[in-house]
Amino acid sequence: MVRRYNQIIAILMLFIANFMYGQQDPQYTQYMYNTLSVNSAYAGSAGHLTITGIYRTQWVGLEGAPNTQSFTLDSPVGKNVGLGLSIVNDEIGPSEEQYVDLNFSYSIKASDTYKLSFGVKGGGRVINIDWSKGSFKDNDVQFQQNIQNKFLPVVGAGIYLHSEKSYLGLSVPNFLTDERYDEVQEGLADERMHLFLIGGWVFDLSPSVKFKPAFLTKYVSGAPVIVDLSANFMFNDKFRLGASYRTGDSFSALAGFQITPQFLIGYTYDYTTTELQKFSSGSHEIMLRFELKSKEKGLKSPRFF
Repeated sequence: MVRRYNQIIAILMLFIANFMYGQQDPQYTQYMYNTLSVNSAYAGSAGHLTITGIYRTQWVGLEGAPNTQSFTLDSPVGKNVGLGLSIVNDEIGPSEEQYVDLNFSYSIKASDTYKLSFGVKGGGRVINIDWSKGSFKDNDVQFQQNIQNKFLPVVGAGIYLHSEKSYLGLSVPNFLTDERYDEVQEGLADERMHLFLIGGWVFDLSPSVKFKPAFLTKYVSGAPVIVDLSANFMFNDKFRLGASYRTGDSFSALAGFQITPQFLIGYTYDYTTTELQKFSSGSHEIMLRFELKSKEKGLKSPRFF
């Protein structure tokens, strides 16, 4: 009974954090392989068709915890143009959200080794909330009126400076804010503008070992700044191993294996450093990426991002 009560309190805290402080965008530990989800200018930057799927189950053991599936596809369609598609299904407690975004990028040559890409995105999300599936038991009318197929438009943009060995990007995935919401939903689906800064560098430590530190910083008005720091090693262009830290949230272990020059599989385990560790055994994330590139290029230099 006490454990059940604590779980309900944890869920309430989870919803308060998501709805009141605007931290409702899905988060990924393998963000360095899922850049299109936060920066539209990434589309086509790899130089070939790339398809990435991610399945994330967060805070295992905690009823109503986030469960996310992400699918992204991007490719160059001309000398300087890239297109991308992002589809996300995100579930948390009694709520479900589906995102569909189209991304467009245009690149210019910034130097002999760097390109600067400009990106825009447009799409929408559909929100459904069924309070009968959650832990909320309240006389407040806002917890008695379900939300069904509420459509919210999405408009975002980003810039992305990149070379074969490094990248730096700044983006706003959605400029539209809570002004879209009606009076009944005010405070329940309160979304604020997110600002992302990402970066990474690849260093050749030896002919068989590459090292890549990377970071992702997320700023949302009214919420603490969140910083993801990661360090990954790639051995013999096949095996990847690393660790990461998310400020105020978790430590993570990362692993990946280049099955073929086209297929990469990755896995992460997150150990939370918050009070939720009392109720959860951690978070798991599985990633599968397919790249349509020549065997010669794939064997010579697999991309590390």
